[in-house]
Amino acid sequence: MHIIDIITKKRDGYELSKEEIEYLIQSYTKGNIPDYQISAFLMATYFNQMTEQEATHLALAMRDSGDSIDLSAIKGIKVDKHSTGGVGDKVTLVLGPLLAALGAKVAKMSGRGLGHTGGTIDKLESIPGYQVELSVQDFIKQVQDIGIAVVGQSGDVAPADKKFYALRDVTATVDCIPLIASSIMSKKLASGADAICLDVKVGHGAFMKTEEEAVQLAELMVSIGQLAGKKVTAILTGMDEPLGHKIGNALEVYEAIETLQGQGPDDLVEVTLAIGSQLLMDANLAKSDKEAREMMNKALNDGSAYDKFIELVAAQGGDIEVIKHKEKLLSDNKVEVLSQEEGYITEMNALDIGKAAMRLGAGRETKEDKILLDVGIDLHKKIGDFVKKGDVLATFYVQDKGIEEAKTLLLDAITIGNQKKSITLIKRKIS
Repeated sequence: MHIIDIITKKRDGYELSKEEIEYLIQSYTKGNIPDYQISAFLMATYFNQMTEQEATHLALAMRDSGDSIDLSAIKGIKVDKHSTGGVGDKVTLVLGPLLAALGAKVAKMSGRGLGHTGGTIDKLESIPGYQVELSVQDFIKQVQDIGIAVVGQSGDVAPADKKFYALRDVTATVDCIPLIASSIMSKKLASGADAICLDVKVGHGAFMKTEEEAVQLAELMVSIGQLAGKKVTAILTGMDEPLGHKIGNALEVYEAIETLQGQGPDDLVEVTLAIGSQLLMDANLAKSDKEAREMMNKALNDGSAYDKFIELVAAQGGDIEVIKHKEKLLSDNKVEVLSQEEGYITEMNALDIGKAAMRLGAGRETKEDKILLDVGIDLHKKIGDFVKKGDVLATFYVQDKGIEEAKTLLLDAITIGNQKKSITLIKRKIS
């Protein structure tokens, strides 16, 4: 088998076999195929796409390029969720403890952020002492003991995907749906969960800008998961405005704590309940969406979900006094951003609001950038709200970085008009 033949076959629009894809991934992971030939393969794939079967073979080959986590020692159905990324998306911080409080087994490996805000692991690191690295044995034991562990992704999980992504990033082949789907699913399949719910974001602040693109990605990921023998569902959720009010690492932990105490913003609660309902049913802990939502609302309001979060933080070395006094998470330096006009907020460019948070230091433009964990944006207004000139649109929590640029980005990202507008948050479910 020769790489040039595989490149030629994909260039000419033919379907690659399982053996050809496995050869390509194994050889590249071992360093036997140079980057320039994989770059040619990626571009051929970008233009000619892949069948569901090819994308599944690619996901499985990348999964098998490294370690897979065996969770069979944990009794019950292990559940996991994945978000394709959005602004203010702190669902994992709420959903994980909520599900664990209701008896689900949540063995969660999360990533760091690259872009406008941090990833789940960056957010958790804003809690002093929280350890994001556990051995596989300790990871499994913690899930057995308290029902949940949230750690960083192991360096040995899907190493082929890491090599592929680095090349996609510099060859303009990132936005190729089969490559996105196989990348995400290779890591999810390696993480060992039995049931996976994919939160596929769509809108200004998402990678998928249109519902048509989001459906295509969701359907392919669900198909890959099911062909690999997993229970996979995708829920399309809106990202035309940030989720919740707070954007930035410690700020999002703060808002997650509020939500776990039964005081969360409606949109964050609704997305959490939609995903949580699916996973509770998949774990055979609820018989219907109605029953699942009743269980979750009770856990959010009676303190059991919040107690489980404290248990999680304590188990991984975090300072629970900071959780109990959440104001300690935030920067003392604040700047208010005022509305320049009067009317209804009709649009929010979530991506540009995320970029504003990044200018303050809440995200990283390169992998080497250091995130400022206590900075970010607290949005006081959302789409459909009426504002007067001089009203506070947002409060910035700042250090000495990017304040004026962030102000300009935020004001330009918000459109104010004469008519009140509403948005649909939960768009559809694909299973």
